[in-house]
Amino acid sequence: MTQAEIKFVKSLSQKKFRDSSGLFIVEGEKLVAEALASRFTLERVYRREEIGETAMARISALSSPSPALALVRKPADLLQDNLPSTGLFLALDGIRDPGNLGTILRIADWFGISAVYASPDTVDLFNPKVVQATMGAIFRVRFHYTDIPVLCTSALQAGGQVYGTFLDGTRIYDRPLSDGSKAPSVIVIGNEANGISPEVAACVSERLFIPPYPADDPGSESLNAAVATAITVAEFRRR
Repeated sequence: MTQAEIKFVKSLSQKKFRDSSGLFIVEGEKLVAEALASRFTLERVYRREEIGETAMARISALSSPSPALALVRKPADLLQDNLPSTGLFLALDGIRDPGNLGTILRIADWFGISAVYASPDTVDLFNPKVVQATMGAIFRVRFHYTDIPVLCTSALQAGGQVYGTFLDGTRIYDRPLSDGSKAPSVIVIGNEANGISPEVAACVSERLFIPPYPADDPGSESLNAAVATAITVAEFRRR
């Protein structure tokens, strides 16, 4: 492995180089196997037994370099505004934490969410920490960056619903919930610090609240974004 190759692979830890090259890094035998079995295109696979322990340690972003690392091409349909006529979707309004985004994709994968849409200021899907946190879900869940208010408006115009969680919302367990089988249903997940932005909140047709227990002693101020996503989506699927 040449010095130029090592420098290039290491550069992909930065978004500007991922954007310019159209490539991102996948590390670990399981994730590389998931990538190979997916619709994604792999440009190069490096294996420790082929390039050596030292070279793998230099290109790895993990504390303990894995036996395999791949350079994968980003999908062409990452930017998309079209909302299917039916389905249950997630809309991420400014999610900034890589671990949260990766976990939300795992949740979407587990509960069969039709697609995940994210605002342009959401953390980069191909950030190495996001990729690792997805545990392979990145290769199975449809993900697009888009204008969230426009997306939500499209859902409403199609006769669907837009859901969001708010402290002043109605208990999620007391509200009818649409699974998107007849018209699109969008669940908005807000920013970790500020929640759902005013612009997106104006598009929400159903304001939901995840009640604490006991109801009169909430304890924590709020739930982690990924945890709130899991509770909300699980309730939709339970119905």
